[in-house]
Amino acid sequence: MLMKFRRIRKCQRVQLLTTSLFLCVLMVSWEDLDYHVVSHMRSYTYRYLVNSYDFLNSSLAITSNRHHRKDGSSSEAGSVNYQYLINHPEKCGGGGGGVLLLLFVKSPPENFERRQAIRETWGNESFVRSELKESVRLVFAIGVHPDVGRRSGLQSALLQEDRVNGDLIQQDFEDTFHNLTTKLILQFHWSHAFCPQAHFLMSADDDIFVHMPNLVKYLQHLLSSHSGAKDLWVGHIHRGAPPVRRRSSKYHVPFDLYPWPSYPDYTAGAAYVLSGDVAAKIYRATLVLNSSMYIDDVFMGICAKAMGVSPQEHVYFSGEGKSPYHPCIYDHMITSHGHTADVRSLWQVATAPTAYSRSRGFMGNLYCTAVRVMLLCLPCYQSTYSCFAAFT
Repeated sequence: MLMKFRRIRKCQRVQLLTTSLFLCVLMVSWEDLDYHVVSHMRSYTYRYLVNSYDFLNSSLAITSNRHHRKDGSSSEAGSVNYQYLINHPEKCGGGGGGVLLLLFVKSPPENFERRQAIRETWGNESFVRSELKESVRLVFAIGVHPDVGRRSGLQSALLQEDRVNGDLIQQDFEDTFHNLTTKLILQFHWSHAFCPQAHFLMSADDDIFVHMPNLVKYLQHLLSSHSGAKDLWVGHIHRGAPPVRRRSSKYHVPFDLYPWPSYPDYTAGAAYVLSGDVAAKIYRATLVLNSSMYIDDVFMGICAKAMGVSPQEHVYFSGEGKSPYHPCIYDHMITSHGHTADVRSLWQVATAPTAYSRSRGFMGNLYCTAVRVMLLCLPCYQSTYSCFAAFT
């Protein structure tokens, strides 16, 4: 009997120790568990069962949508009117015909090399005009450097860069992560004022690679379709994403800024395309919605939802990842994320006739499908495109 009692006491001690250890681990990892499991369950429930974002107009509308500019006049706007330091209002004029695509690239002031690489590759207006027979206008959206000590020297370099290339659009706000929404608003206000005739507007980061021949072909197909390229907002969609409540995260959003459990659907801010009518709707939304949401792609989703616009998925628009390097991927790719030093080499390979061929035949197409399955569907690979892209 005594041995049995001791055995029970020992078992209880082990259970107590195990329970304590489990609770300690749970407490330490609760923040991650809460974000990756609990908040996503709450967010998906709200997105797919409730699916109501009526609070956007009632809670995020500006109480007074009139404010005064520095010159004393008033205007309707949801954000401060920052002064243009560099501008090219004539950028979309001349040349005859319409502008197929206005290409806005978000770039910090110091990223000179990235901008030059884009000009020489997928953002090359002359290449699109001569090889693809279309009109594309490239501009870079830029603020001022947040370091006051470096600002003067960088500004002189930017002015010199713009004298050579004539494609910088700069306003007098600090170019920081928390001002990305300000940069987004710059894009829509500039396009409304100076390039409303563009059929499409694309917003992209400066570490994106765009397969311009594939993109132009896609946009031409949309223009020739029955819908005439209306109500288009296409990219890599985030559905039912929850706000990040971890204070240590770059994407932390406090409850007082956004108290709801789920964001409206939005496309990854790395690269997306809008039709001209949707760009006009987003512009109008920026006039009446509070722009304090500093995560720009989320703010874009809020504006779109308020205007009744829904994103459309395209399996070859990237999210956060870099696409696999293979000719069978280049056949269909539109964008790939995370490219800096390899933009020029990737452009040469991806646009070479041997990489982009319409005459592979049945066996060639079967081979490419198998390659895409291997690259995009197996769990050992982490790629930028979903498995569905393998069968496109």
